[in-house]
Amino acid sequence: MKRIGILYHPMIEAAYSLAEKLEKFLGSRGVSVWLCSAWEGEKARAQVNNTDLILSIGGDGTILRAAQAVVPRPIPITGINLGKLGFMTELSVDEAMAKLPPLLAGEGWIDERAMLEAELSVPGEESLPIFYALNDVVVARGEIARVVRIEAGIDGEALTTYKADGVIVATATGSTGYSLAAGGPILHPQAKELLMLPILPHLSSAYTLVLPSTVVVKLRVRAAHQAALSIDGHINLPLSGGATVTIKHSSNRTRFLRIHPETSFYSSLEQRLKGKH
Repeated sequence: MKRIGILYHPMIEAAYSLAEKLEKFLGSRGVSVWLCSAWEGEKARAQVNNTDLILSIGGDGTILRAAQAVVPRPIPITGINLGKLGFMTELSVDEAMAKLPPLLAGEGWIDERAMLEAELSVPGEESLPIFYALNDVVVARGEIARVVRIEAGIDGEALTTYKADGVIVATATGSTGYSLAAGGPILHPQAKELLMLPILPHLSSAYTLVLPSTVVVKLRVRAAHQAALSIDGHINLPLSGGATVTIKHSSNRTRFLRIHPETSFYSSLEQRLKGKH
């Protein structure tokens, strides 16, 4: 590897300190390194070309931002955990210096994850961007604490109108995130299925749907008051009544470079859920 980017959590002092330490360590091995706050997405995206690996220093939220920074490029990400759960991270702080040399020598393996593609359509507006999500796409109530009415359709057929705080469409990776907190099941992270479930439904369907990877989901906001679109929890946009979000599997993937055995997801699941990482 000739060029590595390091994205760090800007509000964790230890993250920047470790980023500088790794920069010196990698530089001594002849690797070109660039550093950037994971919160400065545009700045990070401007530097990712010709980058062989992204080191993400923080927690799962930092990794979600790293995934946004590299898409659609197939640049692998290795997460160093300074957060609490770290479902997507690979290395602890103590492991980082010892495990990086074998990773650089090509001893790791690629863990490829599905992403979602969300297209927003607003009456009277054109040329809206397409969003990509590694975890989830959420259509939910805005600042007003009232349930929203969201018409849900699958492959062009009407399913139901949810009266709820919102609706989550999640990948298998996202099944251990917001979806889990809302009562959804856990899928193996390399599964291709999607999850769709309401958030605190009121007198409407409360079950989770496990959907095949080929489906196209449409969520249309019927509420007169403002709703919101959230992509991976950190891209947030207001939605007015009539706005439609079309969600499907993306041809893009997030690639993680890992060094631990593939079976470690199951062995660490209970420990991570209980915060004993």
